[in-house]
Amino acid sequence: MKNIIIIGLALIVFVFSTATYTVDERETAIKFRFKEIVETDIQPGLHFKVPFMNTVEKFSKLILTLDAQPDRFLTGEKKYVKVDFFVKWKIDNVDTFYRATRGDLARAQNRLESIMKDGLRNEFSTRTIQEAITGERGEIMTELRKKAGASVKELGIIIVDARVSQIDFPESVSESVYERMRSERQRVAQDFRSRGRAEGESIRAIADRQAVIIEAEAYKKAEKIRGQGDAKSAEIYADAYTRDEEFYAFYRSLGAYRKSMGKSGDIMVIEPDAEFFKYFKGQSGQ
Repeated sequence: MKNIIIIGLALIVFVFSTATYTVDERETAIKFRFKEIVETDIQPGLHFKVPFMNTVEKFSKLILTLDAQPDRFLTGEKKYVKVDFFVKWKIDNVDTFYRATRGDLARAQNRLESIMKDGLRNEFSTRTIQEAITGERGEIMTELRKKAGASVKELGIIIVDARVSQIDFPESVSESVYERMRSERQRVAQDFRSRGRAEGESIRAIADRQAVIIEAEAYKKAEKIRGQGDAKSAEIYADAYTRDEEFYAFYRSLGAYRKSMGKSGDIMVIEPDAEFFKYFKGQSGQ
């Protein structure tokens, strides 16, 4: 009796295991009946099938990466560039995906890589090298994603993102590109230097003109102040002279004596009775 129960339980477990299957949240599945598709896009959870009649194949719903092999593409200047790129993609319609690729991820990746390379070839053929390596790189990939979208839809997949990771040149092309870039940088630098020199000359001219104006204004003010001082001095002298002419004459003579006789070794040739010695003779000049 125990053996019968054990056999029965084992049979139940076997039937349950062969009649049920689970789909993970990160997966989708297709159910077949003798290799013929009977149900697609099966949602996550526990599901049932007829043993030995139905089979199930599961596919990832995650974003997958195509890291393509670098390839050479001809630019609009008839020069080759070596481009390395990658593509982020995922299965969008599992039924279409299976019919187009038989569920083979490697086959899908090969088809996708071929589509992307054909698109890159067309994009690079209409651009120069400088356009390809500068700001238009993002534009190239945006256009490529749009144009490749219809083709990859036939594979049941969608492109999430595509990027150029590196662009290399043959040695001869690299030297030509770098020389052109150096020439362009030198031209820009020379333009900046020329504009700097012109601006410097303009600033110096303005500074020189302002210096001349400031000096002229300062000289004008100095002369005005000097004139005012001379006028005031003359006024003081005149006032002193009118108050006491004899004292003023005596004071001026003392100044003359001090300036002419204050140095040793000076020789003066003057007549003794000259006006210069007037106040040497006496208080009244006698």
